[in-house]
Formats: sequence, C-alpha cells, structure tokens
Amino acid sequence: MKFAIVFGGASYEHEISIVSAIALKKVIKSELCFIFLSPERDFYAIDIGNMKSNYFAKGDYKKSPKLELTRNGFVKKSFFGSSKIEFDTVINLCHGADGEDGKLASIFEFFGIDFIGPRIEASVMSFNKIYTKQLANMGGLKFLRYVAVNKKDRQKVLTENIVFPIIVKPSRLGSSIGVSVVKNKDELEYALDVAFEFDDDILIEPFIEDVREFNLAGCFAKDFIFSVIEEPQKNEFLDFDKKYKDFSRTETVFKADISEELQDKIKEEFKKIYNLGFAGSLIRCDFFVIGNEICINEINPIPGSMANYLFEDFNSVINDLAENLPKVKKIGVEYKYINEIASAKGKAN
Repeated sequence: MKFAIVFGGASYEHEISIVSAIALKKVIKSELCFIFLSPERDFYAIDIGNMKSNYFAKGDYKKSPKLELTRNGFVKKSFFGSSKIEFDTVINLCHGADGEDGKLASIFEFFGIDFIGPRIEASVMSFNKIYTKQLANMGGLKFLRYVAVNKKDRQKVLTENIVFPIIVKPSRLGSSIGVSVVKNKDELEYALDVAFEFDDDILIEPFIEDVREFNLAGCFAKDFIFSVIEEPQKNEFLDFDKKYKDFSRTETVFKADISEELQDKIKEEFKKIYNLGFAGSLIRCDFFVIGNEICINEINPIPGSMANYLFEDFNSVINDLAENLPKVKKIGVEYKYINEIASAKGKAN
C-alpha cells in the first residue's frame, strides 16, 4: 500500500498540518509520497528528503514540481508530456479549512480518488462546532449547554447576565486557536475580540474547573478499531501550546487510569458519533466526564498527526482502514428517459 499524504491548505492551521505530515513520515512504515497544498491552493510534489519545516517556511516548496488534480489523480506536467503520481490511497492531512470543511473531500469524491478522511457531510458537521452540537443531539449524546453568537450580536452579549467562568471559542477553528477562558465580565470584551478575529460565529460554554477530559481515536474497518484512551495533562484547558506538541508526537501515550466500565462507556459514545457519517475517517473524539455523565466536547475529523500516538500499531490501523474504505455507488446513465420522449415524438434526435 502506497499513501499520498496531502497536507497544508489555506487555513489558520496550515503550519500545524506541516508539522503533522513531518511526524507521519516517522511513523508510517508503508511507502509514502507527499503532496503539499499551498496557501494559494497549488499542489506540489515534495521529495521526502525535503520534508522539513524550514523548506516550507522559506517558500522553497515552489521549486518542487507543480501538480494538477484530474480524473487520473495527481499529474505532473513537463515539456515531455505528463506523468501520474503513483499511489493507492490519499491521507487527507489538511487541518482546518480545505481539509476539514469538505473542500478536499468534494474534489476527491468528484475525481474518484480513494482517500482516508471525513466525507463531505461529516466534514460540514464536524468543522462547525455549532453543527457538531446538533449532530450530537441527533445521535443521543450529551454535551455542554452553549450559546451561539454571531458577530453582529456582540454588543448584546456584553449586556447580558452571564454566569462566569465561561469559555469562548470560534465556531470553525481547531487547535484551541482563538479560545479563551473568561472568569469575569472585565475579561469578556477582549475574549470576544480574539474569537471574532478568526470567525464571525462563536460559542460560549460554561467552563468547568478540574473537569476530567479523555481522548479516544478510532475508525471502522470491518469492525471498530480503538486507540488507548488518554487523559491529557492540561492547565485550565488544552491550549494551543499543549496541542501543538501533540501534533509532533510519535511515541505512544500511557493509557488513562480508569475503570474498564468507564472505558467501555466512552467507546460506546464514540461509536454513536462515528456512525453518524464518519466512515472512511480516522477521528479523535474528546469527552468530558462530569459526575456519572459522559459529554462529547469536540470531534477531530483529522486529528493532529492522525492521533498516531494513541495507537500501539498505527501502521496496521491506517492500512486496515485503507483496505476497507466505503464504496461509492456508480450511477449508470442510459439516457432512457430522453430516448423514450424522442421516440414518442417520432424524432431520431
């Protein structure tokens, strides 16, 4: 199995995607090729020897061969014709916009390219945290109460009677970018400034001190494959610095010290959300445990470094998933209806 790792994209999480791709170079034992999606949305074939962060930061990627995406896959053109980039399956590793909002999923599906990653509907529902709450509600999962606020309603929020502490986060962004914990009204205006810098829609949720949080990754390939369940170490919440380190992690984490019963309950909640449209993806779900209740916090449809550090044998997992991707039903167009109309009118064409 040969994988093409597509990374980058026009996203606030562009650099994080680069770090993830470099990390996967170390953990996937199968043959790899790397395809970089620039902020200008051009595709480049990157030699594995150039998979270093400075290569992209300095713009040296522009010296690499530019690619076109067609029905035949990724094609490199030259004066002597065109040649196809050979691979079996794409791994969509573009975090945030382009990768997680459905743009790449749409293109891959349109051109009939096998890929690991969220399909269109799953991308839309997990990229927008407001939609994620609605999806969780539809699947019978519990979640924290929330208020969705559009930028035009900003002043209204400042005058409302809010119970603090709260957490303010952009609706369409990951990696804890733009997220603030607000402990009193004096801090609220600045937190709104930060969140609205990244998105016109934000969420406000209650901030629960010392809440236990657990991460579980997995996928479905004939049966469910689960990672270990991790209880991440954090300060107030999993901030950007902590998550950024996760994106470059390659060593397996320690399993959370919790009962088998709680592990099974978390896995059942994972199944509920995964079965709502995430076939073909390796996702990570973040859960809160509050008393006897398990609440879903977020869905990460393309987790940092594909959450490889949560699996004991990530290479086998990714290969099993690639061999069990959902099949796309082929639609046969016979023009039967048009021909029947033409025949009834006595016309040949």
